[in-house]
Amino acid sequence: MENTSAILESPNDPVLQEDLDLLVQEGLVPFELLKGKTVFVTGATGLLGSQVVRTLACANRRLGMDIQILAFVRSLEKAEKVYQKLLERGDIQVVTGDVTKPIEYDGKVEYIIHGASATSSRYFVSNPVETIMTAVNGTVNVLEFAREKQAEGFLYMSSLEVYGTPAADAGNIDENYSGYINPLQARSSYSEGKRMVECLCASYAAEYHVPVKIVRLSQTFGAGVEYHDSRVFAEFIRCALEKKDIVLHTAGKTVRSYCYTKDAAAAMLLVLLKGESGTAYNVTNMDTKISIADMAQLVCDTFPESGIQVTFDVPEDLSSFGYNPQMVIALDSSRLMKLGWKPTVGLSEMFVRSAASMKP
Repeated sequence: MENTSAILESPNDPVLQEDLDLLVQEGLVPFELLKGKTVFVTGATGLLGSQVVRTLACANRRLGMDIQILAFVRSLEKAEKVYQKLLERGDIQVVTGDVTKPIEYDGKVEYIIHGASATSSRYFVSNPVETIMTAVNGTVNVLEFAREKQAEGFLYMSSLEVYGTPAADAGNIDENYSGYINPLQARSSYSEGKRMVECLCASYAAEYHVPVKIVRLSQTFGAGVEYHDSRVFAEFIRCALEKKDIVLHTAGKTVRSYCYTKDAAAAMLLVLLKGESGTAYNVTNMDTKISIADMAQLVCDTFPESGIQVTFDVPEDLSSFGYNPQMVIALDSSRLMKLGWKPTVGLSEMFVRSAASMKP
């Protein structure tokens, strides 16, 4: 009979498996605080949701933490495709449901990580009402669930988009900054939804004492990104793997900072366990600040064997693409670093590891 406890968390992706083992071994996250606890994760088939689930499972295998992991998903079929044989171990239980409806689960739950959200820029434009309703109504249901279970910790996965369009001279943005968002643009459905949900989280913390912590994630990628992911970093990697020139539909002047998936997962768990209730934490590698155009060139330079180059094809009307306005937005992660967090993977290595993981 197979020893199911020995089943690896990501046997088909050695890059992701290496990340998981490193994260658990590094000693940054105090996994002992989760020993014997039950952790409920929404959005558990998404990039970061699944990364957190696998990390907790890795802590069980390597450290004997006996964490019961509840993966809350809309589709059982998708969950089985994402986790495969890992579900045979028994420490991950798939719970099916929809966050836009009241959550029903009879067992105990001590910790909740809420990551269910719309993620596609095109979807924000084509389905702005659904984007807002999933954010607001979904989070109300998860917060009520946390209140009912008297959860010991609650983490909300927010976004750098709460900062809107910063002023040109804003510099590195800390958690007290507030940029401009035009509420009359459909694309703002995501940004405004995230802002409203953060206020909901702070309100539940203040009024009902739900121990909510918030992470404002910069754009995050790394091992585990799906091959057909529509985000710009994945498009660039696909171009390198398929030896196709990178075609930019804007001048590529928007500047952002980024974070590697392993580092983001470590940050999320650290904030869940050590962060201050009612407080937000930026999550980014401050050394990765770069424009889209320069990042495209970096990919060409990082994969010279692909023989690709950057070209520009800028249409007159960009609205259907769902792009944000041109901006410079680099987060300041000093508050997070005071908890003991530090990034471990730089931008060029992020692309190398992502590409190795994504190869079909």
